[in-house]
Amino acid sequence: MRPYILKEANWKTLKDHRFDLAVLPWGATEAHNYHMPYGTDVYEADAIGEEAGRKAWEKGANVVILPTIPFGVNTGQSDIYLDMNLNPSTQFAILKDLLEVFHRQGLKKLLILNSHGGNDFKTALRELGLKHQDMLLFTCNWFQALDKKEYFEEGGDHADELETSLIMHLHPELVLPLEEAGDGDEKKSVIAGVREKWAWAERKWSQVTADTGIGNPKKASPEKGRRYFEDVTEKVSDLILDICSVNHGELYR
Repeated sequence: MRPYILKEANWKTLKDHRFDLAVLPWGATEAHNYHMPYGTDVYEADAIGEEAGRKAWEKGANVVILPTIPFGVNTGQSDIYLDMNLNPSTQFAILKDLLEVFHRQGLKKLLILNSHGGNDFKTALRELGLKHQDMLLFTCNWFQALDKKEYFEEGGDHADELETSLIMHLHPELVLPLEEAGDGDEKKSVIAGVREKWAWAERKWSQVTADTGIGNPKKASPEKGRRYFEDVTEKVSDLILDICSVNHGELYR
């Protein structure tokens, strides 16, 4: 039993223990090119949350890692078979209920460990933060924590070289041979502002990519995934430690 993993903990251990920070990994269930499992974002959230939690715990962080929520916002993928969608309003309702639990029990710090690009928790945390002004609410995207160019040759943001390498490291039995993967070619918007990234419109997934991937995975390797995993979990563990250490009202200097 790892005492910082809630799904492994028991009442004997937790009856008299109180954590400083809860970490909520949040993934998605969706197609990841031809060669990757639908649960890619969940496997990543599980592994990064648990390993970052271990590293932070060993550094002295009084943190608990909650079970991963496996469904995310996939509103642009409504015609991709069994891509499971939670609307943003549903995510808000889930967060609202969980924050009520934490607040009632005196757990005043939350970090959402986001593992899916379609999830965006900032607006929800702005609103919920008004209600729970004595709490510290954070969200992070682990996939933006490091400079990908230092680890991978090909760009992308879905079932790309990064994600393929990670799952080849974490769950090699779930990755098909790379020759079976699509190239992850992405069609670009005809709207200049969207291409330049100062305007935004949701991508219609089946019109943007033929294989559901965005980014060429063909240069992925488990060695690249292992190196990235070690570094990103170290970075996330430092964030966890920082949040555990900070006091309300002392966030700025």
